[in-house]
Amino acid sequence: MTNRHVWIRAGLAGSAAALLTATAVPAAAIPAAPHGPENVIVLIGDGMGYNEIAQASLYDTGVAYKQVATDPVTGEVTEIAGAPSQVYESFPVQVDMQTFADGGSYDPQQAWTDFGYVAQGATDSAAAGTAMATGVKTYNGAIGVDAQGATVQNLSERAIELGKSAGVVSSVPFSHATPAAYVAHEASRNSYHAIADQELASELSVIIGAGHPYYDDSNQQRATPSYSYIAEESYQGLAAGETDWAFIEETSAFEDLTTGQTPDRVFGIPQVGSTLQQGRAGSAEEPYGDPLNDVPSLATLTAGALNVLDEDDDGFHLMVEGGAIDWAGHANDSARNIEETIAFNEAVETTVEWVEENSSWKETLVIVTADHETGYLEGPDAD
Repeated sequence: MTNRHVWIRAGLAGSAAALLTATAVPAAAIPAAPHGPENVIVLIGDGMGYNEIAQASLYDTGVAYKQVATDPVTGEVTEIAGAPSQVYESFPVQVDMQTFADGGSYDPQQAWTDFGYVAQGATDSAAAGTAMATGVKTYNGAIGVDAQGATVQNLSERAIELGKSAGVVSSVPFSHATPAAYVAHEASRNSYHAIADQELASELSVIIGAGHPYYDDSNQQRATPSYSYIAEESYQGLAAGETDWAFIEETSAFEDLTTGQTPDRVFGIPQVGSTLQQGRAGSAEEPYGDPLNDVPSLATLTAGALNVLDEDDDGFHLMVEGGAIDWAGHANDSARNIEETIAFNEAVETTVEWVEENSSWKETLVIVTADHETGYLEGPDAD
């Protein structure tokens, strides 16, 4: 809904803009790097805004950051004292970007005085994902094409063009809007089968996401398969080993992927329907009040993807999406929203640990952001 905030951490100073090091020394003190980062990791909390972060942080740590209070009489806004509780809240570079659709706008004053203003032109994940993946604004629903329908290059394709590897990971279906924006080119985000086929035909090294045809949202095997996110023929060929992808689906296989030797290319679909956890049965009002699905976490999927991609000496590009923060927001489900935001935070922490143990902040750029906000999240006593 709003301009998206972007948290960035790296130790490189490029020609266009200087990035501070982990010790946050002045940019002028950092020598210019001879080239850009070898690895770029982008983590996207789909539908995540400041209040989603604060809500999860208050539950998880008891501390919130970047919250404000508004005087109901004067309208005066003051910042509430707080401290960073998530690793990315302490990243040294924080900037904003605008992800609204082509021809759209965002006026904070209008948004906070007229709900109808936002409802008339809310940004969707396809337009926002395409903007982030390609640098080109487009219409809501478009995947990897501009407002006139012309194909535009995405960052995965750019990485591969440079001799690097690329991958996408999501807690929602692999052919959904955000991962699709980093792989495919379609006029409509709802063309799931066409998007899945483009993913299978792509040169990426990792594609992992929910959307298993044989399992429902509660990790239970279906009586009849549901080929919503991939065509039956395409899935059967993938599962039968008729492609050059190594297909994995079991939790133990995803856990094994995080260490040791890995296949060259991995297409992973955990044994669950539309989301790893958000869509499971139950209606508990407290986070984790309903039994969790026995599927790998987003953090585990992220670690596995990193272990595959870091085999490329030339570097890689990886997009990781906490996709169901958005879904829980649309459902007005605070308990699941907290769970999904915490799961995303854990994926960020896993990424930071990987950089510090297996790479460095000089060769790896980590960006944490959201594509849009599922807005107007307020506390129970708000009016």
